[in-house]
Amino acid sequence: MRRKDARTRRKDAKTRRKGAKTQRRNVGFLLLLCVFASLRLSVAHAQDPTTLIRRASSVYRGLSSLQADFVQVIEDASLGDTLTSTGTLYQSGQNAFAMRFSDPPDEAIVIDGRYTWVYTPSTAPGQVIRMAVESDPVYGVNLLARLLDRPADRYAATWLRKDEVNGRGVEVVAIVPRSANANFSRAVLWLDLDDALPRRIELDEAPGVRRILTLSRLRPNAPLARELFEFKIPRGVRVVVQ
Repeated sequence: MRRKDARTRRKDAKTRRKGAKTQRRNVGFLLLLCVFASLRLSVAHAQDPTTLIRRASSVYRGLSSLQADFVQVIEDASLGDTLTSTGTLYQSGQNAFAMRFSDPPDEAIVIDGRYTWVYTPSTAPGQVIRMAVESDPVYGVNLLARLLDRPADRYAATWLRKDEVNGRGVEVVAIVPRSANANFSRAVLWLDLDDALPRRIELDEAPGVRRILTLSRLRPNAPLARELFEFKIPRGVRVVVQ
């Protein structure tokens, strides 16, 4: 009877060890399935960055006008400075562009079709800079045109992630200039899922200098007054031609 009990106990122990081994194998298999599932999910979520920036470019070039509120932050690591400004951005067609600042007040950057006017009395009082309009938007002050003019040809693009800006879903794409003579080394674009227009732009300019432009209340194809794209020289301000 005792020998039979001993055999039964050994048999039960062997069965338990086998069951535990099977359970560990099943758990490992389930973990492996979870890993593969997460990999498939990541691949499914990744988007083709070239398609995204081409769509953004197509939508942007198809606009008759654009108005948007902006917050601009310029970080200069070498000086330890951070400059924040706010205002409204306007664009009409390909040749009229303006950034009119509410903070600092009365400052403006205006492209009127012939000249670019840069008026920043908080940093350069008593003067306004007048420049001929650049023929290549990559070098102009219009940041949107600089980035969205033929981006698939000008830049190598990398998809980074999905994100949100002011509660709106976006695709985040990094672009690097293919040409060595571009005036920035890298940019990151937050492109809206619905209309493909940028909601945030981060631009690495000179070493240690980063410009961050966040757009809100975008109003595509809104009627814009012609006066928005005219710069009226304030009394007592001299014009510096460059």
